[in-house]
Amino acid sequence: MFHKKSIVFAIIYVAVLKSFEGKPKLPSFIKVCRRSDPHLNDCIKNSVEHLRPLLAKGIPEFDIPSCEPLCIPEVVIDQGSGAVAVRSTYRNVKVYGPSKFILRHVKIDMDRDRIKIKLWLPYLELTSRYTMEGRILMMPISGSGISRGNYSNIDANVIMQGQRIKKDNETYFNIKDFYIDFNIGHATIQLDDLFNGDKELGEAMNLFLNDNWKNVANEIKPVLEDTIASIFKKLSNKIYHKYPLNLLLPK
Repeated sequence: MFHKKSIVFAIIYVAVLKSFEGKPKLPSFIKVCRRSDPHLNDCIKNSVEHLRPLLAKGIPEFDIPSCEPLCIPEVVIDQGSGAVAVRSTYRNVKVYGPSKFILRHVKIDMDRDRIKIKLWLPYLELTSRYTMEGRILMMPISGSGISRGNYSNIDANVIMQGQRIKKDNETYFNIKDFYIDFNIGHATIQLDDLFNGDKELGEAMNLFLNDNWKNVANEIKPVLEDTIASIFKKLSNKIYHKYPLNLLLPK
């Protein structure tokens, strides 16, 4: 009889273990918030702030690379009309400063699967290799070399529209649309080797760009916003697709 009971117990024990196999566990550094929390928005904000110091080194558990610098293989901007008509390609883009953001406001709407975020960045520094051809504010521009940009006092509004998807009998959150609107307080730009290395023309164009940076930024702003939104949509879904919703945000 004892032998039979032992067999039954063993079968039950194995069945229980099997039921937990393959179910992911959240890393210990994740601060879990509950949907029923009356202060859910504040909890999410604190959770993100808790993660912020880790972003500089990267978070392997989420397949998120280091953000200091954040490395982007390539960005292509093809602005075909208007005051800025330029096709430019930026390769090996390195962005310094993204982990320094200050989260000012978070709003979670679970009924509409929508997330709204307001944040502020004190600065961003960008370096890359560029190629460029076209015209800016009716001035012809062409070149290929190193580009540097310093951007400060940046306000950003982000809207993430999600949807719930089923996978392996679990409900996951998926970012369907990612919108970003940013405003830059100030910017300085330096493009090396403009006009085939013509120093005089290059210096004149860089001076022109810095004197008119707001006009230039306003012209290419929609293209930049779409490019940045696409990058961060992919990064966000790396997290949401890895863990079920009831694990990331339990009831």
